[in-house]
Amino acid sequence: MKAIHWTLTDTLKWSGIGILIFAIFIGTLQIVSDESGLPYRYWNRYIAMLERKLRSMFIFTPGKLIAVGQLAAMFVLVAANLTFDIPFWYAGILIIAVGPAVWIEKMRRERITLIEDQLDNFILALANALKTTPSIGSAFNSVVLVVEDPIRSEIDLAIKEMKVGSSLDQALLSMAARVGSRQLDSALSSILIGRQVGGNLPKVLETTAHTLREMKRLEGVIRTKTADGRMQMWVIAVMPLFFLVALNNIWPGYFNPLTQSITGYVLIIFVTSCWVGSLLVARKVLQVDI
Repeated sequence: MKAIHWTLTDTLKWSGIGILIFAIFIGTLQIVSDESGLPYRYWNRYIAMLERKLRSMFIFTPGKLIAVGQLAAMFVLVAANLTFDIPFWYAGILIIAVGPAVWIEKMRRERITLIEDQLDNFILALANALKTTPSIGSAFNSVVLVVEDPIRSEIDLAIKEMKVGSSLDQALLSMAARVGSRQLDSALSSILIGRQVGGNLPKVLETTAHTLREMKRLEGVIRTKTADGRMQMWVIAVMPLFFLVALNNIWPGYFNPLTQSITGYVLIIFVTSCWVGSLLVARKVLQVDI
């Protein structure tokens, strides 16, 4: 086994590279912290977007912590590429840049799906509670004890808002804006309209619960009918990456001409734009509204 000799020159070399990467990282932080610059506005907008989505899920991790972590991970990857010559390191930069936002959005959508699955039971429980008490506020207090998270957290927050002075209408509208679900909007609208118009509110809520259940059934039918299309979309998404890795492993350096001229970079941008555009179009086609 060949011995590795680490000399003072190597130590100074890699120490210098490390200090340079750290200095660039600190300089980047200073640029995005300059309140008079454009990067500062985009930086704050990104942090606000992260925190808004996290707080809607009752997650109070600071958005700035995530953003700084992304910057640090990018600089670590760049430093590792300078040291070990990592292939396709720019793909890692892209994943680090968009990964947290995509993951948080995925969590938010999954939470919305869980809330929508609980809606019909929540509306039925509220209708049954209104049969025993005329006060809708008291009905909410009794319902929160029988439903499960995540909708329990939303109802509990609405009750707390009413306790500190908000009206029922304001608390429910705030819940609808916070969750961002069309089905929840419909359910809460039926409560507000039924309360303002009068009449048999429990019966209205029972009808609403039946309608929500039927909408859920129809969405299941649509998902079944579009399953083949979604599979084709995933094939479109994965196949170029598969060929990229496979051809580069079979013929090392096969794609080098694309990274050695401006024309090659233009072709990369054009092809990538077409690939992303096809995915967006396919996703739009498969999104069928009821």
